[in-house]
Amino acid sequence: MTTLLIRGATPYGEGGPVDVLVRDGVIREIADRVDADAGTEVLDAGGLVALPGFVDLHTHLREPGREDTETIETGSRAAALGGYTAVFAMANTDPVADNAVVVEHVWRRGREVGLVDVHPVGAVTVGLKGERLAELGTMARSAAGVRIFSDDGLCVADPLIMRRALEYTKALDAVIAQHAEEPRLTVGAQAHEGEQAARLGLAGWPAVAEESIVARDCLLARHVGARLHVCHVSTAGTAEVLRWAKGRGTRVSAEVTPHHLLLDDSRLSTYDPVNKVNPPLRTATDAAALRAALADGTVDCVATDHAPHASQDKDCEWSAARPGMLGLQTALPIVVQTMVNPGLLDWRGVARVMSERPAEIAGLPDQGRPIAVGEPATLTLVDPAGRWTVRGADLASVAANTPYEGMELPGAVVATVLRGALTARDGKAAK
Repeated sequence: MTTLLIRGATPYGEGGPVDVLVRDGVIREIADRVDADAGTEVLDAGGLVALPGFVDLHTHLREPGREDTETIETGSRAAALGGYTAVFAMANTDPVADNAVVVEHVWRRGREVGLVDVHPVGAVTVGLKGERLAELGTMARSAAGVRIFSDDGLCVADPLIMRRALEYTKALDAVIAQHAEEPRLTVGAQAHEGEQAARLGLAGWPAVAEESIVARDCLLARHVGARLHVCHVSTAGTAEVLRWAKGRGTRVSAEVTPHHLLLDDSRLSTYDPVNKVNPPLRTATDAAALRAALADGTVDCVATDHAPHASQDKDCEWSAARPGMLGLQTALPIVVQTMVNPGLLDWRGVARVMSERPAEIAGLPDQGRPIAVGEPATLTLVDPAGRWTVRGADLASVAANTPYEGMELPGAVVATVLRGALTARDGKAAK
Protein backbone atom coordinates (compact mmCIF):
# COMPACT_ATOMS: atom_id res chain seq x y z
CA MET A 1 0.00 0.00 0.00
CA THR A 2 1.08 3.58 -0.60
CA THR A 3 2.63 5.41 2.31
CA LEU A 4 0.64 8.55 3.09
CA LEU A 5 1.84 11.57 5.02
CA ILE A 6 -0.87 13.89 6.29
CA ARG A 7 0.95 17.13 6.98
CA GLY A 8 -0.24 19.76 9.45
CA ALA A 9 -3.61 18.41 10.59
CA THR A 10 -5.06 19.14 14.03
CA PRO A 11 -6.59 16.00 15.60
CA TYR A 12 -9.98 16.77 17.14
CA GLY A 13 -9.25 20.49 16.71
CA GLU A 14 -7.16 20.36 19.90
CA GLY A 15 -3.61 21.57 20.37
CA GLY A 16 -1.29 22.36 17.50
CA PRO A 17 -0.94 20.85 14.02
CA VAL A 18 0.93 17.57 13.62
CA ASP A 19 2.08 15.29 10.84
CA VAL A 20 0.49 11.84 10.64
CA LEU A 21 2.40 9.08 8.85
CA VAL A 22 0.32 6.20 7.51
CA ARG A 23 1.75 2.96 6.21
CA ASP A 24 -0.06 -0.29 5.35
CA GLY A 25 -3.34 1.21 6.51
CA VAL A 26 -2.13 1.95 10.03
CA ILE A 27 -1.00 5.17 11.74
CA ARG A 28 2.73 4.67 12.28
CA GLU A 29 3.86 8.03 13.60
CA ILE A 30 2.39 11.30 14.88
CA ALA A 31 4.82 14.14 15.44
CA ASP A 32 5.33 17.86 15.01
CA ARG A 33 7.38 17.05 11.92
CA VAL A 34 7.72 13.82 9.96
CA ASP A 35 10.08 13.65 6.99
CA ALA A 36 8.65 12.06 3.86
CA ASP A 37 10.55 9.25 2.19
CA ALA A 38 10.71 8.95 -1.57
CA GLY A 39 7.42 7.66 -2.96
CA THR A 40 5.38 8.91 -0.03
CA GLU A 41 2.11 10.61 -0.99
CA VAL A 42 1.86 13.90 0.87
CA LEU A 43 -1.50 15.45 1.74
CA ASP A 44 -1.32 19.07 2.83
CA ALA A 45 -3.76 19.33 5.74
CA GLY A 46 -2.79 22.74 7.08
CA GLY A 47 -5.77 24.33 8.81
CA LEU A 48 -7.77 21.08 8.73
CA VAL A 49 -9.27 19.18 11.65
CA ALA A 50 -8.64 15.43 11.67
CA LEU A 51 -11.46 13.22 12.96
CA PRO A 52 -12.12 9.48 12.92
CA GLY A 53 -14.05 8.50 9.79
CA PHE A 54 -17.80 8.96 10.12
CA VAL A 55 -20.19 6.02 10.54
CA ASP A 56 -23.80 6.26 9.35
CA LEU A 57 -26.21 3.82 10.96
CA HIS A 58 -29.06 4.70 8.60
CA THR A 59 -28.58 4.92 4.83
CA HIS A 60 -30.88 3.97 1.96
CA LEU A 61 -28.78 2.80 -0.98
CA ARG A 62 -31.84 1.46 -2.90
CA GLU A 63 -29.93 -1.46 -4.47
CA PRO A 64 -31.33 -3.93 -5.33
CA GLY A 65 -34.53 -2.73 -6.98
CA ARG A 66 -34.45 1.06 -7.30
CA GLU A 67 -31.16 1.71 -9.03
CA ASP A 68 -32.86 4.59 -10.84
CA THR A 69 -32.67 6.53 -7.56
CA GLU A 70 -29.38 5.30 -6.07
CA THR A 71 -26.88 2.48 -6.33
CA ILE A 72 -24.34 1.11 -3.93
CA GLU A 73 -21.66 2.76 -6.07
CA THR A 74 -23.23 6.23 -6.20
CA GLY A 75 -24.26 6.09 -2.56
CA SER A 76 -20.76 5.02 -1.57
CA ARG A 77 -19.36 7.95 -3.53
CA ALA A 78 -21.69 10.36 -1.74
CA ALA A 79 -20.73 8.82 1.59
CA ALA A 80 -16.99 9.15 0.97
CA LEU A 81 -17.43 12.77 -0.10
CA GLY A 82 -19.38 13.38 3.10
CA GLY A 83 -16.56 12.01 5.26
CA TYR A 84 -18.08 8.59 5.87
CA THR A 85 -16.03 5.43 6.03
CA ALA A 86 -18.85 3.03 6.96
CA VAL A 87 -22.57 3.04 6.21
CA PHE A 88 -25.45 0.75 7.10
CA ALA A 89 -27.78 0.05 4.17
CA MET A 90 -31.42 -0.29 5.17
CA ALA A 91 -33.42 -3.38 4.30
CA ASN A 92 -36.39 -1.86 2.42
CA THR A 93 -35.03 -2.77 -1.00
CA ASP A 94 -36.73 -4.83 -3.71
CA PRO A 95 -36.39 -7.68 -2.96
CA VAL A 96 -36.35 -6.95 0.75
CA ALA A 97 -33.12 -7.77 2.57
CA ASP A 98 -34.78 -10.40 4.74
CA ASN A 99 -32.51 -13.32 3.88
CA ALA A 100 -28.84 -14.20 3.49
CA VAL A 101 -28.86 -14.00 -0.32
CA VAL A 102 -29.84 -10.33 -0.44
CA VAL A 103 -27.67 -9.12 2.45
CA GLU A 104 -24.65 -10.92 1.00
CA HIS A 105 -25.28 -9.26 -2.38
CA VAL A 106 -25.28 -5.82 -0.75
CA TRP A 107 -22.18 -6.63 1.30
CA ARG A 108 -20.23 -7.99 -1.68
CA ARG A 109 -21.21 -5.09 -3.91
CA GLY A 110 -20.00 -2.69 -1.25
CA ARG A 111 -16.66 -4.46 -1.12
CA GLU A 112 -16.36 -4.31 -4.91
CA VAL A 113 -16.89 -0.55 -4.90
CA GLY A 114 -14.52 -0.17 -1.98
CA LEU A 115 -15.12 3.49 -1.10
CA VAL A 116 -16.78 2.82 2.26
CA ASP A 117 -17.54 -0.25 4.33
CA VAL A 118 -21.14 -1.12 3.39
CA HIS A 119 -22.92 -3.11 6.08
CA PRO A 120 -26.38 -4.40 5.19
CA VAL A 121 -29.17 -4.07 7.71
CA GLY A 122 -31.42 -7.13 7.79
CA ALA A 123 -35.20 -6.91 7.94
CA VAL A 124 -36.87 -7.85 11.23
CA THR A 125 -39.89 -9.42 9.56
CA VAL A 126 -40.41 -11.24 6.27
CA GLY A 127 -41.13 -8.74 3.52
CA LEU A 128 -41.35 -5.95 6.11
CA LYS A 129 -44.92 -7.10 6.70
CA GLY A 130 -44.66 -7.29 10.48
CA GLU A 131 -46.23 -10.75 10.62
CA ARG A 132 -43.39 -13.21 11.22
CA LEU A 133 -39.70 -12.92 11.93
CA ALA A 134 -37.22 -12.99 9.08
CA GLU A 135 -34.18 -15.27 9.03
CA LEU A 136 -32.29 -13.30 11.68
CA GLY A 137 -29.87 -16.04 12.62
CA THR A 138 -29.08 -16.95 9.01
CA MET A 139 -28.35 -13.32 8.16
CA ALA A 140 -26.21 -12.92 11.27
CA ARG A 141 -24.17 -16.00 10.35
CA SER A 142 -23.86 -15.07 6.67
CA ALA A 143 -20.75 -13.60 5.09
CA ALA A 144 -22.34 -10.18 5.64
CA GLY A 145 -22.37 -10.76 9.41
CA VAL A 146 -25.53 -8.72 9.97
CA ARG A 147 -25.69 -7.13 13.42
CA ILE A 148 -28.47 -4.55 12.97
CA PHE A 149 -32.03 -5.49 12.03
CA SER A 150 -34.75 -3.02 11.10
CA ASP A 151 -38.02 -2.76 9.21
CA ASP A 152 -37.28 0.95 8.75
CA GLY A 153 -39.92 2.73 6.79
CA LEU A 154 -42.40 0.63 8.74
CA CYS A 155 -42.81 0.04 12.46
CA VAL A 156 -42.65 -3.39 14.06
CA ALA A 157 -46.03 -2.60 15.56
CA ASP A 158 -47.03 -5.97 17.04
CA PRO A 159 -45.62 -6.09 20.59
CA LEU A 160 -45.30 -9.88 20.57
CA ILE A 161 -43.31 -9.83 17.32
CA MET A 162 -41.12 -7.07 18.76
CA ARG A 163 -40.53 -9.02 21.95
CA ARG A 164 -39.53 -12.15 20.02
CA ALA A 165 -37.22 -10.09 17.80
CA LEU A 166 -35.51 -8.63 20.86
CA GLU A 167 -35.10 -12.10 22.34
CA TYR A 168 -33.50 -13.45 19.17
CA THR A 169 -31.16 -10.51 18.73
CA LYS A 170 -30.06 -10.72 22.35
CA ALA A 171 -28.85 -14.25 21.65
CA LEU A 172 -27.12 -13.01 18.48
CA ASP A 173 -25.50 -10.02 20.22
CA ALA A 174 -27.29 -7.84 17.69
CA VAL A 175 -29.61 -4.85 17.90
CA ILE A 176 -33.12 -4.01 16.71
CA ALA A 177 -33.40 -0.54 15.14
CA GLN A 178 -37.02 0.54 15.40
CA HIS A 179 -38.91 2.98 13.20
CA ALA A 180 -41.16 4.21 15.99
CA GLU A 181 -44.61 4.92 14.58
CA GLU A 182 -47.88 3.55 15.92
CA PRO A 183 -49.57 2.98 12.54
CA ARG A 184 -53.12 3.31 13.86
CA LEU A 185 -52.34 6.88 14.87
CA THR A 186 -50.83 7.93 11.53
CA VAL A 187 -53.33 6.69 8.93
CA GLY A 188 -53.24 9.19 6.08
CA ALA A 189 -50.76 11.41 7.94
CA GLN A 190 -48.93 14.01 5.85
CA ALA A 191 -47.26 16.36 8.34
CA HIS A 192 -46.62 16.93 12.04
CA GLU A 193 -49.92 17.24 13.85
CA GLY A 194 -50.07 20.84 14.98
CA GLU A 195 -50.87 24.39 14.06
CA GLN A 196 -49.00 24.32 10.76
CA ALA A 197 -50.67 21.14 9.47
CA ALA A 198 -54.08 22.45 10.47
CA ARG A 199 -53.48 25.72 8.64
CA LEU A 200 -52.30 23.90 5.51
CA GLY A 201 -55.08 21.30 5.59
CA LEU A 202 -52.69 18.36 5.96
CA ALA A 203 -53.58 15.26 7.97
CA GLY A 204 -51.55 15.17 11.18
CA TRP A 205 -48.78 12.77 12.33
CA PRO A 206 -48.99 13.16 16.13
CA ALA A 207 -45.84 13.15 18.26
CA VAL A 208 -47.39 10.56 20.55
CA ALA A 209 -47.38 8.01 17.71
CA GLU A 210 -43.59 8.00 18.01
CA GLU A 211 -43.32 8.46 21.75
CA SER A 212 -45.72 5.64 22.65
CA ILE A 213 -43.78 3.07 20.59
CA VAL A 214 -40.45 4.23 22.04
CA ALA A 215 -41.85 3.88 25.57
CA ARG A 216 -43.29 0.43 24.81
CA ASP A 217 -40.10 -0.83 23.23
CA CYS A 218 -37.90 0.51 26.02
CA LEU A 219 -40.03 -1.48 28.46
CA LEU A 220 -39.78 -4.58 26.28
CA ALA A 221 -36.02 -4.22 25.85
CA ARG A 222 -35.54 -3.83 29.61
CA HIS A 223 -37.74 -6.83 30.29
CA VAL A 224 -35.81 -8.99 27.82
CA GLY A 225 -32.39 -7.52 28.57
CA ALA A 226 -31.86 -6.83 24.86
CA ARG A 227 -30.47 -3.91 22.93
CA LEU A 228 -32.81 -1.42 21.26
CA HIS A 229 -31.89 1.39 18.90
CA VAL A 230 -34.42 4.11 18.07
CA CYS A 231 -34.26 5.45 14.53
CA HIS A 232 -34.62 9.14 13.61
CA VAL A 233 -35.86 10.56 16.91
CA SER A 234 -37.98 13.60 16.09
CA THR A 235 -39.83 14.88 19.18
CA ALA A 236 -38.99 16.48 22.49
CA GLY A 237 -41.22 13.89 24.16
CA THR A 238 -39.17 11.03 22.76
CA ALA A 239 -36.03 12.59 24.21
CA GLU A 240 -37.74 12.62 27.62
CA VAL A 241 -38.72 8.96 27.28
CA LEU A 242 -35.12 8.09 26.41
CA ARG A 243 -33.82 9.96 29.46
CA TRP A 244 -36.23 8.03 31.65
CA ALA A 245 -35.35 4.68 30.09
CA LYS A 246 -31.60 5.23 30.25
CA GLY A 247 -31.95 6.29 33.86
CA ARG A 248 -33.48 2.89 34.59
CA GLY A 249 -30.60 1.03 32.95
CA THR A 250 -32.36 0.14 29.69
CA ARG A 251 -29.99 -0.85 26.90
CA VAL A 252 -31.31 1.72 24.47
CA SER A 253 -29.53 4.01 22.03
CA ALA A 254 -30.95 6.56 19.63
CA GLU A 255 -30.10 8.61 16.57
CA VAL A 256 -31.21 11.98 15.25
CA THR A 257 -31.03 13.13 11.63
CA PRO A 258 -29.40 16.37 10.52
CA HIS A 259 -32.69 17.57 9.08
CA HIS A 260 -34.49 17.14 12.40
CA LEU A 261 -31.73 19.18 14.06
CA LEU A 262 -32.04 22.09 11.63
CA LEU A 263 -35.43 22.17 9.92
CA ASP A 264 -38.95 22.50 11.31
CA ASP A 265 -42.50 22.36 10.02
CA SER A 266 -42.51 26.03 9.05
CA ARG A 267 -40.81 24.78 5.87
CA LEU A 268 -44.09 23.18 4.80
CA SER A 269 -45.80 26.46 3.98
CA THR A 270 -44.81 26.21 0.30
CA TYR A 271 -46.12 22.63 -0.04
CA ASP A 272 -42.75 21.69 -1.60
CA PRO A 273 -42.49 17.89 -1.29
CA VAL A 274 -38.71 18.12 -0.89
CA ASN A 275 -39.57 18.84 2.76
CA LYS A 276 -41.72 15.71 3.15
CA VAL A 277 -40.02 13.12 5.35
CA ASN A 278 -40.99 10.34 7.75
CA PRO A 279 -41.08 11.06 10.65
CA PRO A 280 -42.12 14.55 9.62
CA LEU A 281 -40.37 17.80 10.37
CA ARG A 282 -41.59 18.81 13.81
CA THR A 283 -41.75 22.19 15.56
CA ALA A 284 -38.85 24.54 16.26
CA THR A 285 -39.28 23.61 19.95
CA ASP A 286 -38.76 19.93 19.10
CA ALA A 287 -35.66 20.74 17.05
CA ALA A 288 -34.15 22.72 19.93
CA ALA A 289 -34.89 19.86 22.35
CA LEU A 290 -33.19 17.38 20.00
CA ARG A 291 -30.09 19.55 19.78
CA ALA A 292 -29.92 19.65 23.57
CA ALA A 293 -30.48 15.88 23.81
CA LEU A 294 -27.66 15.21 21.33
CA ALA A 295 -25.35 17.51 23.25
CA ASP A 296 -25.98 15.83 26.61
CA GLY A 297 -25.86 12.26 25.25
CA THR A 298 -29.53 11.40 25.67
CA VAL A 299 -29.53 10.95 21.90
CA ASP A 300 -26.37 9.03 21.07
CA CYS A 301 -25.52 9.87 17.50
CA VAL A 302 -26.30 11.50 14.18
CA ALA A 303 -27.58 9.30 11.35
CA THR A 304 -28.49 10.67 7.94
CA ASP A 305 -31.55 8.64 6.90
CA HIS A 306 -30.21 9.39 3.40
CA ALA A 307 -33.26 8.72 1.21
CA PRO A 308 -32.85 9.39 -2.52
CA HIS A 309 -35.95 9.54 -4.70
CA ALA A 310 -36.60 9.82 -8.42
CA SER A 311 -37.82 13.21 -9.62
CA GLN A 312 -41.30 11.88 -10.42
CA ASP A 313 -41.65 10.82 -6.78
CA LYS A 314 -40.91 14.33 -5.52
CA ASP A 315 -42.02 16.67 -8.31
CA CYS A 316 -45.70 16.07 -7.70
CA GLU A 317 -48.47 17.06 -5.32
CA TRP A 318 -47.65 16.76 -1.64
CA SER A 319 -49.96 13.84 -0.84
CA ALA A 320 -48.52 11.69 -3.65
CA ALA A 321 -44.85 12.46 -2.92
CA ARG A 322 -42.54 9.91 -1.32
CA PRO A 323 -41.01 10.92 2.03
CA GLY A 324 -37.26 11.30 2.32
CA MET A 325 -34.24 13.55 1.79
CA LEU A 326 -30.62 13.23 0.72
CA GLY A 327 -28.21 13.51 3.63
CA LEU A 328 -24.77 11.95 3.21
CA GLN A 329 -22.88 14.93 1.78
CA THR A 330 -24.60 17.57 3.91
CA ALA A 331 -24.57 15.86 7.32
CA LEU A 332 -21.32 17.31 8.63
CA PRO A 333 -22.11 20.91 7.58
CA ILE A 334 -25.54 20.69 9.24
CA VAL A 335 -23.94 19.40 12.45
CA VAL A 336 -21.45 22.27 12.30
CA GLN A 337 -24.26 24.80 11.85
CA THR A 338 -26.58 23.41 14.52
CA MET A 339 -24.14 22.03 17.11
CA VAL A 340 -20.57 23.32 16.67
CA ASN A 341 -21.13 26.98 15.82
CA PRO A 342 -23.60 27.51 18.72
CA GLY A 343 -21.14 25.83 21.13
CA LEU A 344 -23.22 22.75 21.85
CA LEU A 345 -20.46 20.41 20.64
CA ASP A 346 -16.73 20.81 20.08
CA TRP A 347 -14.86 18.76 17.50
CA ARG A 348 -14.26 16.00 20.05
CA GLY A 349 -18.03 15.91 20.45
CA VAL A 350 -18.52 15.69 16.67
CA ALA A 351 -16.24 12.65 16.67
CA ARG A 352 -18.38 11.14 19.41
CA VAL A 353 -21.75 11.53 17.69
CA MET A 354 -20.68 10.91 14.08
CA SER A 355 -18.02 8.24 14.49
CA GLU A 356 -17.25 6.75 17.88
CA ARG A 357 -20.72 6.16 19.29
CA PRO A 358 -22.30 4.83 16.07
CA ALA A 359 -19.33 2.45 15.63
CA GLU A 360 -19.84 1.26 19.20
CA ILE A 361 -23.59 0.75 18.70
CA ALA A 362 -22.95 -1.26 15.53
CA GLY A 363 -20.09 -3.26 17.02
CA LEU A 364 -17.47 -2.18 14.47
CA PRO A 365 -14.05 -2.81 16.02
CA ASP A 366 -12.07 -0.99 13.31
CA GLN A 367 -14.20 2.16 12.98
CA GLY A 368 -14.48 5.14 15.32
CA ARG A 369 -11.00 4.44 16.64
CA PRO A 370 -8.78 7.05 18.32
CA ILE A 371 -6.31 9.02 16.21
CA ALA A 372 -3.24 7.39 17.69
CA VAL A 373 -0.18 5.37 16.68
CA GLY A 374 -1.09 1.77 15.96
CA GLU A 375 -4.72 2.54 15.15
CA PRO A 376 -6.36 2.09 11.72
CA ALA A 377 -5.84 5.10 9.45
CA THR A 378 -9.55 5.68 8.89
CA LEU A 379 -9.96 9.42 9.01
CA THR A 380 -11.91 12.45 7.87
CA LEU A 381 -10.21 15.80 7.29
CA VAL A 382 -12.48 18.81 7.70
CA ASP A 383 -11.99 22.47 6.88
CA PRO A 384 -13.78 24.22 9.78
CA ALA A 385 -13.62 27.56 7.95
CA GLY A 386 -14.87 26.18 4.66
CA ARG A 387 -18.26 27.16 3.25
CA TRP A 388 -20.08 25.73 0.27
CA THR A 389 -23.39 26.16 -1.48
CA VAL A 390 -25.57 23.08 -1.91
CA ARG A 391 -26.72 22.20 -5.42
CA GLY A 392 -28.64 18.96 -5.72
CA ALA A 393 -27.53 18.43 -9.30
CA ASP A 394 -23.89 18.55 -8.19
CA LEU A 395 -24.21 15.91 -5.47
CA ALA A 396 -22.89 12.40 -6.12
CA SER A 397 -26.23 10.65 -5.66
CA VAL A 398 -28.38 9.67 -8.63
CA ALA A 399 -31.20 11.68 -7.06
CA ALA A 400 -31.17 15.38 -6.24
CA ASN A 401 -33.86 15.72 -3.53
CA THR A 402 -32.02 17.90 -1.04
CA PRO A 403 -33.93 20.33 1.19
CA TYR A 404 -30.83 22.52 1.37
CA GLU A 405 -30.82 23.60 -2.28
CA GLY A 406 -29.07 26.97 -2.59
CA MET A 407 -28.12 27.14 1.10
CA GLU A 408 -24.57 28.10 2.02
CA LEU A 409 -23.38 25.72 4.72
CA PRO A 410 -20.35 25.90 7.02
CA GLY A 411 -17.66 23.22 7.30
CA ALA A 412 -16.36 21.18 4.40
CA VAL A 413 -14.98 17.66 4.15
CA VAL A 414 -11.66 17.96 2.30
CA ALA A 415 -10.50 14.34 2.36
CA THR A 416 -11.57 10.91 3.56
CA VAL A 417 -9.16 8.06 4.29
CA LEU A 418 -10.23 4.42 4.66
CA ARG A 419 -7.51 2.20 6.11
CA GLY A 420 -4.82 4.37 4.58
CA ALA A 421 -6.43 4.78 1.15
CA LEU A 422 -7.76 8.15 0.04
CA THR A 423 -11.40 7.62 -0.93
CA ALA A 424 -12.26 11.29 -1.44
CA ARG A 425 -10.17 14.42 -1.86
CA ASP A 426 -11.02 18.01 -2.75
CA GLY A 427 -14.58 17.20 -3.79
CA LYS A 428 -13.78 14.14 -5.89
CA ALA A 429 -14.26 10.52 -4.92
CA ALA A 430 -11.64 7.94 -5.83
CA LYS A 431 -12.41 5.68 -8.77
